[in-house]
Amino acid sequence: MQTSLSRIVEVAKQEKKRRFRALYSLLNKTNLRVAYYSLNKNAAPGIDRISFSEYGENLEANLDELVSSLKEKRYRAKLIRRVYIPKAQGKLRPLGIPAISDKILQYAVAQILSSIYEVDFLDTSFGYRPKKDAHKALYALRRGLLNRKSWVVEADIKSFFDNINHKYMIKMLMQRVDDRALLKLIWKWLKAGIMETTGKVLHPTTGTPQGGIVSPVLANIYLHYVLDLWHEKRVTPACDGGTNYTRYADDYVATFQNYRDAKQFMQEMKTRLQKFNLELAPDKTRLLMFERFRKGRSKRFSFLGFEFWWGTSQTGKDMLMHRTATSRFRQSVLNVKEWCKANRNKRIRNIFTRMNRKLTGYYNYFGVEGNFKRIGQFYQTVIENLFKWLNRRSQRRSFNWKVFSEIVDYYGLKQPKITKSLYPTKGVSFA
Repeated sequence: MQTSLSRIVEVAKQEKKRRFRALYSLLNKTNLRVAYYSLNKNAAPGIDRISFSEYGENLEANLDELVSSLKEKRYRAKLIRRVYIPKAQGKLRPLGIPAISDKILQYAVAQILSSIYEVDFLDTSFGYRPKKDAHKALYALRRGLLNRKSWVVEADIKSFFDNINHKYMIKMLMQRVDDRALLKLIWKWLKAGIMETTGKVLHPTTGTPQGGIVSPVLANIYLHYVLDLWHEKRVTPACDGGTNYTRYADDYVATFQNYRDAKQFMQEMKTRLQKFNLELAPDKTRLLMFERFRKGRSKRFSFLGFEFWWGTSQTGKDMLMHRTATSRFRQSVLNVKEWCKANRNKRIRNIFTRMNRKLTGYYNYFGVEGNFKRIGQFYQTVIENLFKWLNRRSQRRSFNWKVFSEIVDYYGLKQPKITKSLYPTKGVSFA
């Protein structure tokens, strides 16, 4: 499959208007076997409750049946099992979990679509893409803010994955895909029924489930046409001053040199999104001043868990500052408290091992140069909560600060660490 995908990439680069045929034929047994072994082995099972390992016990026969169903056009997408995971402020995020056979097919199709569209996607798009990540999006945003941009439009699309218009989605795919069988396969996934936790089955008319392996690339294709190209081809040429745009999935920020350009963008953006069955989340969308020479009137804004503002360095120079967003920091602290409370009766060695994994993940994301104070504060809350809840393993107080400090020294707790930088040619590489 890798050879076929490499060839697709080369052709897509050379022929920008090429519509690819015979893609469905790539869904053969050899390629689906590769797709199976590329899946997350520990992922939750779908509606049929068949796990990765259970499917693999009779892998060859299962793949034979899957390929046969595709060739004979009798393949049907199974119901998607819906689960809910907690978000900030007590909210829940719905996730759709496909069956293992659908995951295999979706992985293979996602690889095919990525090979075609990665050539077309713009550098302003960062989410769900190879060699692109949130830190590179933050780096690009910061670079734009330093480029004398005084107005910021902070935007978020309301329930984006639930509102993707299916017909528009297929029309967008048809710009590059001329394979009826593959398009019908994707259509089946878009229309697949969703089984709620109550047992009720929903039949969606819009959207693509978060959790589906093919959903991220479909989402990027949709927003490539809805927003990315629109900003490059229509918005930028119409601006009197400069503008920058950074998108990570359905969360994006546009910066402008002139207020009039920013205001016009806000108005036209709403109309543009409505055309494609989308709308802005009003509580997460705003136009604000971000002027380095008027710091007293400039506002703060957040993007991908970090907040930005203009401040003053220790030497009195204007400085673009960033740190963990206050709302994200508070949620992380709350999560630590709840975890320590729920796990306080486990073996101390296991508690410290798991907490160190959590701290490693936290530092890998929030350990950005310029944010050391905030990650230090987070580390301190971890210490305080461990001390508090380990002392409540029984009705009697277990130990004082001296004994607790000796335990921390013995088992080890990962200290705050800078792992990334948003500053060009300085500090730890962001790549």
